[in-house]
Amino acid sequence: MMRKEKRVGQLRTVLEMIKIEHTLFALPFAFLGMILAAEGWPSWATVGWIVMAMVGARSAAMGFNRLVDRHFDAENPRTAQRALPAQQIAPRFVGLFVLSSSAVFLLAAWRLNRLTLILAPIALVVLLGYSYTKRFTSWSHLILGLALGGAPLGGWIAVRGDVAATPLLLTAIVLCWVAGFDVLYALQDLEFDRDRGLHSIPARLGERPALWVSGLLHLAMLGLLVALPRTYPPGLGWAYWLGVAGCAALLGYQHTIVRPGDLSRLDAAFFQANGLLAVWLFAMTAVDQLLLA
Repeated sequence: MMRKEKRVGQLRTVLEMIKIEHTLFALPFAFLGMILAAEGWPSWATVGWIVMAMVGARSAAMGFNRLVDRHFDAENPRTAQRALPAQQIAPRFVGLFVLSSSAVFLLAAWRLNRLTLILAPIALVVLLGYSYTKRFTSWSHLILGLALGGAPLGGWIAVRGDVAATPLLLTAIVLCWVAGFDVLYALQDLEFDRDRGLHSIPARLGERPALWVSGLLHLAMLGLLVALPRTYPPGLGWAYWLGVAGCAALLGYQHTIVRPGDLSRLDAAFFQANGLLAVWLFAMTAVDQLLLA
């Protein structure tokens, strides 16, 4: 009984460490790819396997990131209290969690269709490989964007079993969005990254140029959102455009509250605005496809 309670406690610690609730960032985009592929709502079995795949993939990626970065996290005052550097959880348990989450992802991919299974190992390489990119490239933000950009592509493939222009454009949209807000997030560790020889846009260019890069990436995202309906033959109506307008407002809000020399409201920009953006765009597109089509 005591052993079981200990394992439950360890699992709870890991889930808190990887912030399982932040699956919210990518899941709406997986659903976006899903409903556009289905031109409506697919079977609940498909939805369930997509959710399982997303939770498994993100859990594996976040657990692996915390595992391989635990020594850097221990040296960084901002992250020193995370579970691994604070020795609240054993690296071995986190490693087993990563393996289990990867297995869940592969199982879900197998249950969806042949193409999802074929591409699943490639997706895992990107998801896990991202954790090493800050060691050698300042463009690690784009690799993170690509990792999360697989969500709408995966949602589309899960339904149709093929690849088309629409999900590829959705992948580019998520890539620009994620890379843009990750540049903002990396501003917190600018000096630490420089001191430890880690790479990021802020560490390479400085604070003000990094803000410009982030802004340009988010402008590119908006441009791609405007282009998306041209790749989707059934068309997208006014509710989708309301979703795009909301995205523009939320991105503008982020860049208003994060300024050179003032990162005090960065958490609001990162967690609140971006979580709301993903949900809003999906919700408006779902209204367009499910209620107005």
